[in-house]
Amino acid sequence: MRVFLNPGHAPDGNPDPGACGYGLRECDVAKNVADLVAGYLAAAGVEVVGCLQSDSLHEVVSASNNSDADVFISIHCNACNGAANGTEVWHFYGSGAGETLASCIQNQIVTSLGTTDRGTKGAKPGVNGLYVLSNTDAVAVLVELAFIDHEGDAELLGTQQDEFARAIARGVTDYEGEC
Repeated sequence: MRVFLNPGHAPDGNPDPGACGYGLRECDVAKNVADLVAGYLAAAGVEVVGCLQSDSLHEVVSASNNSDADVFISIHCNACNGAANGTEVWHFYGSGAGETLASCIQNQIVTSLGTTDRGTKGAKPGVNGLYVLSNTDAVAVLVELAFIDHEGDAELLGTQQDEFARAIARGVTDYEGEC
C-alpha cells in the first residue's frame, strides 16, 4: 500500500497557519504528527510516497494523484467555539473504502487517546464537500485530530502528538488488513 500524507495549512504558517489556540498553531501540530506518522508507517512496511504541506490544495491533490498513492490522509486540528471537543474523520461521501479507512483511524484515535468520538462523516460535493476528498484519486480521508481551541483537547494536541501519530498509523494498518 502506498500512502500520501498532507499536513494541513501552510508551511511555517505563512500565509495561513490554520486554527490557533492555547499557544498552538494547526500547521505546526499537523506537520509534527504527519512526520511521525510517516516514520511509523515506514517501520510497519507501508510505503509513504509523499508528505506535502502547502496552502495550495490544487498542488496537494496534484502531487498525490501523480504519486500513484492508494491512500491519502490530510491531517488537521478542528476549532469552533472553545466548547466543542473530540475527534472526527471525514471521507468522500459514498466511498465505502473511504468510510472504512475513516472508521479505522477514528477508532484508533478515540480508543488510544480517549477523545470524544464525533464519528466519521461523509463530505458531499456541493453540500459539505472538502476539496482534497473530492479531487484525490486515492482513497482519501481528512483527520480532525481534536479541537485546538478547547482546553482539554489542546492539552492533548500539545503533549500527545506521538500518540496521535501512532493511532493514525495503526488505523492505516488496520485498514490494510481489511482490504
